[in-house]
Amino acid sequence: MQRDKSAKLLQNLGLALFLAPALILIGIYIIWPIIMSFDLSLYEWDGVSPQKLYLGLKNWKDLLVDSIFWHAFGNNIKFIFLSIIIEMPIAILIAVLLDRGGKRFDAFKSLFYLPMLMSSVAIGVLFKYIYDPNFGLISGILSFLHLDSLNQDWLGDPNVAFYSVVAVICWQYIPFYMIFFIAALSNIPQELYEAAKIDGATQQQYFWRIELPLLTPSIKTACILSLIGSLKYFDLIYVMTEGGPSNATELMATYMYKNAFASFKMGYGSTIASAMFLIITTAGIFAYFVTRRKEE
Repeated sequence: MQRDKSAKLLQNLGLALFLAPALILIGIYIIWPIIMSFDLSLYEWDGVSPQKLYLGLKNWKDLLVDSIFWHAFGNNIKFIFLSIIIEMPIAILIAVLLDRGGKRFDAFKSLFYLPMLMSSVAIGVLFKYIYDPNFGLISGILSFLHLDSLNQDWLGDPNVAFYSVVAVICWQYIPFYMIFFIAALSNIPQELYEAAKIDGATQQQYFWRIELPLLTPSIKTACILSLIGSLKYFDLIYVMTEGGPSNATELMATYMYKNAFASFKMGYGSTIASAMFLIITTAGIFAYFVTRRKEE
């Protein structure tokens, strides 16, 4: 009995030793910055000078009545909605078609995945040229088709800019979810297809009766990933529009960056970052428990 306890103790010590480096790194690079962010949210600080002015909860009170922040939060919500209803169906459709094509479509899988191999900054710069109303690709195509009246200032018009950026982000992330769903489809037992074939099922019935129900857990996971990613999205939008024009494409992350590093309001920027942490954590936990309850 004593020998079993000693062996178990040694085993736990071994596990702790192996986990310690990872836990230390997580503490230094994730936990500590979060704590520092909450601490800085209580100060007025330009991020450079050694002096910080303690404000208490003033930054948080200002945030509650900051119309630009809540406009940015609304854009994040629209972004989540559009990302899910556009990215998921298209990714599922492409995944099903490529999965049914088998090895013949392996080249297409690599081709469709190319956008995920490009950095968001490179994609942002590329699409700034594509969207250029005077010399861009879209302008050229519309001119070639004699549809000049449809040409717009895609990134300069506040009514159009947000949807122009969302289209690019969907183009960037659909391949990620496509690969995600292809992996899920590959786990569906072939016996189900063979049994359905014997029963005379059509290709549509394969999808509605076999593939879509078995993809449901993966779809829920993908929606949670999309939700969390949409709430903290930053790089491509900042490269393309910097949150403009007239805050039309402003997101919480771009507004936080501009306050902290462009306006040197590090305290207020930390308040926005802390608020984002609370919102994203709450949304992630809520989505997890909702999907888990439905599964049960």
